Amino acid sequence: MDLRDFRALVDRMVAAVPPKYLDGVFAIEVSPKTVRHPVYPSVFTLGECIPVEAAEDPPPSRVVLYHGSFQELARERRDFEWRAEAWETLTHELRHHLEWRARSGDLEAYDWAAEQNFRRQEGQSYDPLFYLSGERVAEGIYCVDDDLFFDREVKRSAPEPVEIAWHGRTFRAEPPPGPLPLYLALDGLDPAPVGEAIVVLRRKAGVLDLFRRVHPPTAIRARVRRG
Repeated sequence: MDLRDFRALVDRMVAAVPPKYLDGVFAIEVSPKTVRHPVYPSVFTLGECIPVEAAEDPPPSRVVLYHGSFQELARERRDFEWRAEAWETLTHELRHHLEWRARSGDLEAYDWAAEQNFRRQEGQSYDPLFYLSGERVAEGIYCVDDDLFFDREVKRSAPEPVEIAWHGRTFRAEPPPGPLPLYLALDGLDPAPVGEAIVVLRRKAGVLDLFRRVHPPTAIRARVRRG
C-alpha cells in the first residue's frame, strides 16, 4: 500500500473512533519514515504517542503512524493485513494517550528530562541522572527525545572496553581514564541512531557518596569497532 492510500486508510479509521477517545489528541499523522527499535533489529516501531509541549494539564498528545515501518513488515510477512495492523497500532497509541493523561506526573518527569537533555546539548549544567526519567526502552536503556542512554554502573573506574548490543551485533569503544560520571557518545554505529547513542558510566551509589563532592559529568566522543 502506498503512502497516499495508507493516509486515506488512517483518516477513515480516525473518523470511526468515538470522540471521547480523541480528547486531548493534538494530531494524528502518517509519517513516511521507517523506524527500527533502538535495540532489537527485527522489530519495527509502527507508531508512537508523543506528548506535545503545552501549558495544558494534562498536556495533549500527537499520534504518529510510520508508513515505512508498515511497508517493511509487509515485505517480511505474506499474511500482513494493512487494515488490521493499522487499526491495532492506532488504538494501541490512543490507549497510551489515555494512560498518560491519567498519569500526568510521569509526563512531568519526562518533560524535565527533556529539558535537562537540552541543557546538556547546549553545554549548560544538567543533572547527570536525568535520563532515568526518560522512556525505558529496554533493560538499562533509556530514550529522551531521540537520544539513547545506556546506563552502566561501575565500582571504581570505567571498564575497558565498553560493550553494547546494537541491532544484533556487539560494538566496543574505549573510554578514557578520568572521573565519573562519563558520558561516552558513540560514533560509527551501524545502522546509525536517529539521535545520539550515549553510554553513561557512573559509580554505584553508596552511603559515602553523601559526603563526596559530586563531579560534573565528563562528555567525550568515541568511535566504536565491531566486537
